[in-house]
Amino acid sequence: MNNLEEVLYLNPLELSGPEQMAIDLFLLEKSFSEHNFNMAIRFYTWDGDWLSIGRNQTGLPKKWIELLKKEQLRIVRRPSGGKAVLHSRGLTYALVWKYPPRSKKESYLKTTQWLKDGFKKAGVDLFFGNESVNMSNSNCFSTSTLADLVDKDKNKHIGSAQYWKKGHLLQHGEILMEPSRKLWEKVFNAAPPKIKIEIKDKDRVIGFLIESLGKTWPNLKLSNYALDKKDKEIIRHLAVNKFKKINHY
Repeated sequence: MNNLEEVLYLNPLELSGPEQMAIDLFLLEKSFSEHNFNMAIRFYTWDGDWLSIGRNQTGLPKKWIELLKKEQLRIVRRPSGGKAVLHSRGLTYALVWKYPPRSKKESYLKTTQWLKDGFKKAGVDLFFGNESVNMSNSNCFSTSTLADLVDKDKNKHIGSAQYWKKGHLLQHGEILMEPSRKLWEKVFNAAPPKIKIEIKDKDRVIGFLIESLGKTWPNLKLSNYALDKKDKEIIRHLAVNKFKKINHY
């Protein structure tokens, strides 16, 4: 019964976009160097309203740059792919997995099953999206592919994106809760998805998701991980050098 493998769990932090992306990349890098590392999971919130853009997303709309100049929005580039995500009073998760399935489709099915199970406990049934990837649309939440979870009315609750390196996986996802409708409309020219009242309590949602994580991966156990002084220095360096806030384009 002692053959359980550890999952590093970081307590939720509210930080800037570059700092959050740096922590996620730090955990991925940690998976390369540590023999006993199997998986890491964290949930976090953003300091203010941020737009994260995908690793390969180019040609940002002029209106985003205008919002940036007016300091109504801050922008950071994610290490993961996908399209733009507005982080506004929601909850973000990051999962680092050292030994994921080699198939991208299989990895998404596995890494989102625990989300589905957690939301079901909260009283909301979610389903995998079934639309094809639309590269012409810059808004992650306007379409729903296999990487995403939607309710029965096709409202998208969770959008996820991946970054693979050396066969290891970093998966990001945004769990919508109470985004600023005004800002959402300014950024995407559309109303935000309608979110169920049952999943607007961050602590409650985190509790359900941690519980379902253990059922999806029964051979794993959570182990609280606190960033030490050396970790924080590495993260600060990554934030400054890899994830500088986008000030102009």
